This record gives sequence, structure tokens and C-alpha cells, in this order.
Amino acid sequence: QVLLTESGGGLVQTGGSLRLSCTVSGSISNSYAVAWFRQAPGQEREFVSAIRWPNGATYYEDSLKGRFTMSRDRSKNTVYLQMNRMRPEDTAVYFCARQPNPIVSTIRARYRCDYWGQGTEDTVSS
Repeated sequence: QVLLTESGGGLVQTGGSLRLSCTVSGSISNSYAVAWFRQAPGQEREFVSAIRWPNGATYYEDSLKGRFTMSRDRSKNTVYLQMNRMRPEDTAVYFCARQPNPIVSTIRARYRCDYWGQGTEDTVSS
């Protein structure tokens, strides 16, 4: 069993920043990725970013590069999503998810994720 626990969401004004955290616990293998997805009201859940364990390689949705940065603290089994210069269209529920044995060509795919966090709601006011 694997548990992902998110924190750090909330309300921010346009142009502001938020940092989300996701801690992975339980039965963890040595080869996995942690990905962030988001789902806006009435929209499909979409890929935001991912980081591979153990090499730390990161991947981003192209439109978010330069504003969003993903990092990790290996000692805490925690990943972070730093979101800067936020816009109203960033308003969504953000989910972290684990992807076992990640493959670069499918790292953006929801179906490759086997465990999900409960989601954290982020609202950007205009």
C-alpha cells in the first residue's frame, strides 16, 4: 500500500505563488515517478509535471515551463511543486500521483499512475 499526502494549497491573487507538497509513504519501490495533475471545474484532469526517482529528472507540461518548478527532498520522500506568477486559469484541484517503473514516453499519462493523493484545491483570484 502506498499513501500520497498533499498539502500547501489555498487562495492566492493573480501573480502570486503557491508551493504544494506531496509526501509518499508505504511500500515504495526504487523506481517510480511522482507526477502532478490538475483538474479545473468541468475539465479533464491534465498533466502538470513529474519527477523521476531516483535520478530526479523532471518533466513539465510545455505551457507551464518557466512558471512551475518541481523538486524533491529524498530524505523526506517528498516532492514539491512551486507555482509562480499564477493566473486565474491555474485554478484547479491539484493531485499528486505515483507512477511505478516510469517510461519517458508515457510519463504524462494518467493511466500509468497507480496511487493518487486526495487533491488540494488552489484558487487564483483575479
